[in-house]
Amino acid sequence: MPDLPTPQDAAEAALFSECWDAVLSYADLCTSGSTAANQLAREAFALGIREARAAEDSTRHGAGRRASRLPRIPLLLTAVRTTAAAWEAQGQGHKLDPDLRLWLNSGKAARYTGPPLRRPIALRGLRDMQEPDAALLWLAEVEALPLRAVARRQGLDPAAAMEELNQVRGLFRDRCHRNHLDTPMDAECRSYVRLLDAVTRSPVAETPEDLSRHLATCVECAEAAACLRLHGGGLPAALAQGVIGWGGLAYLERRRRAAEVRMGAGRPAPDPDGEWGDPAANKARTLRNGLLVAAVLVSALALAVSLMPFGDSDDSAQGGLPTDSTPVAGAGSPAGPPAGPGTSPSSTDTGTGTPSGTPSGSPKPSGGGTPSATTRTDPEPQGTSSSTERTAACEVVYDLVNQWPDGFQATVTVTTAEALDSWRVAWSFRDGQRVDQMWDAAVAQDGPRVTASAADYNKDVPAAGSLSFGFLASWQNKNAAPYAFSLNGKACNLS
Repeated sequence: MPDLPTPQDAAEAALFSECWDAVLSYADLCTSGSTAANQLAREAFALGIREARAAEDSTRHGAGRRASRLPRIPLLLTAVRTTAAAWEAQGQGHKLDPDLRLWLNSGKAARYTGPPLRRPIALRGLRDMQEPDAALLWLAEVEALPLRAVARRQGLDPAAAMEELNQVRGLFRDRCHRNHLDTPMDAECRSYVRLLDAVTRSPVAETPEDLSRHLATCVECAEAAACLRLHGGGLPAALAQGVIGWGGLAYLERRRRAAEVRMGAGRPAPDPDGEWGDPAANKARTLRNGLLVAAVLVSALALAVSLMPFGDSDDSAQGGLPTDSTPVAGAGSPAGPPAGPGTSPSSTDTGTGTPSGTPSGSPKPSGGGTPSATTRTDPEPQGTSSSTERTAACEVVYDLVNQWPDGFQATVTVTTAEALDSWRVAWSFRDGQRVDQMWDAAVAQDGPRVTASAADYNKDVPAAGSLSFGFLASWQNKNAAPYAFSLNGKACNLS
């Protein structure tokens, strides 16, 4: 396994730390286990840094216009793809994700390394931009970093960051439009170039029916449309899929989750300018924190009630409560005392969590009858785990992010009351859904039952903390929400 490159200065060391997180995240998607993910990430990181330094040296010592190249993070992500292809060619494909292997051996992968004019529009457009502009676009759109943090990192004025980003988006669109015009295309594609440009410029323009049919069958024109349409929120997906290739959408979702966790860990210090990031993410974190506080309060209340003395015979010996005068239950009668007026049968055993009808804290018989083995057992110690079984060990939020005719994307967020050094989340599907790809966890599926296991980098979860992962899956006819969620074998509440 190769050693990681040594940073040349403090600035590069900070850049390495940020880039390594992104590279390892994508390498984990591409492999079948954590060991292979680390190996792939290290090899790709070393390869990408060598290429970046060689390009910088040639620019520094050369003359004329610089050679087009990607900014550091997307450059390293393409190195992951290149290294994975080398593994497949060298007989190490068994370490890779099976779907990635199929993709690598298809014509889709060849587009990223074939003739330059046939490569994806997003890849060509990002390469043609100045590196600082391309880095700003990638960090804000794909890595999902807060805009003010990106501005400070790029040395921009935070107050003018949004205007700068909008200008960079427009520049990317122009580069993509020019590359689309340069792409070899047939007469039909050429006839739609001007119409495609006009339709994608306006947020209110409707796509004509004939152009819509063409985009449904032409990959190159559909990719161009995604890059040219800056409104609608599709730019991050166009960038991720066009530059990375396989797993682009999964990587995009993973980076959004990672950014959300970074902003939501503990109580982060607010932005110096007073911003806290995305309002939707803040709302989601507030909801999860509220559920967590409620769960902790319920657990504390249940424990306090369980520690209160109840009607055990030992109480009379201690002078606490008078001896119960209720007659011994006859044969076939309930083992416990009848509930008083207006009292539910379960209200007498709230402190122990024992099902009504067999309360472990009921008074002992005062007559000569001997209780049966099912009713005369040792009283359960107060404050044991039975009092907490009524409170679920975890809360689950299942979010259906997107859905299309034969597939969907979803995320699962689990809040745990206990600290975990590893985790395994399981659930069942109702309608035959099949998980195709998962990020931030390893997936196994046996019929309707799905199990997601922690990755090395996210297996530790603090008490009152949360874990999350996402997946892509297929469905037919119906796509009902899953049920029977559990965390490490313990049932969870589905919010």
